[in-house]
Formats: sequence, C-alpha cells, structure tokens
Amino acid sequence: MRLSRRLRQERDTDLTATQLSALGSIRRLGPLTVGALAAHERVRPPSMTRTINCLAELGMVRRDPHPTDGRLVVVTVSAAGDVLLDTERRRRDAWLARRLRELSPADRDLLRRAAPLLERLTQS
Repeated sequence: MRLSRRLRQERDTDLTATQLSALGSIRRLGPLTVGALAAHERVRPPSMTRTINCLAELGMVRRDPHPTDGRLVVVTVSAAGDVLLDTERRRRDAWLARRLRELSPADRDLLRRAAPLLERLTQS
C-alpha cells in the first residue's frame, strides 16, 4: 500500500488517481462501455460517468456510439491520453528503477521471486 502511494506521488499530472486508473483500464482492456468500466473499477455507473465526462473534456478519451446498442457509448483512450499514460509510466518506472538499484542483488532476487505471489493476491 505504501509503495503504491509513493508511486502515485511521482505523478506529474492534474488527473486524479481515479481518472488515471480509469484511463489505464481503458487502455489495458480496450474500448468499454461506461457500465463495464464502472464494474471493472468497482464504482457506481454515475460516478464513472462523471469521471469519463472529465476525461473527455480534457481530451483524454473519446466517446463513440456503441455498434449495436444506440443507448450506449464506447469509451476509448485518445492520442493525448496515450501520451499522458506513457509519460506517467516512464516517470514512475524511472523512480522505481532507481530505488531497485539501491537494493542488494539478494534483495532484488527475493522481490523477483515474490512478485508472482503478490500478483496472485491481487486477483479477485
């Protein structure tokens, strides 16, 4: 939890953690409806609608008509959103790489071996 918080401090954007999470999920999962994104992020659809509206106003996402259901929209990451995500990832990764280099080889090996276990714990 503290590592996650510390990595968030490395951000250099005005987007909130919620907005960045939604943007990252859309990029990872591909085009999604607002409802599907809300379910994935475990928030209520009206909250996700507000998040998507903000991201759309900032030009970070695009809303397109759903191909089969005219009542829905599909949200995708825009080129500007991709640039922002790439920039933030590079900044975060650079900080983490510097910190990992400070560890002993034995400690880095321990982290490497523990990573799959930690990943399994995050799966719902």
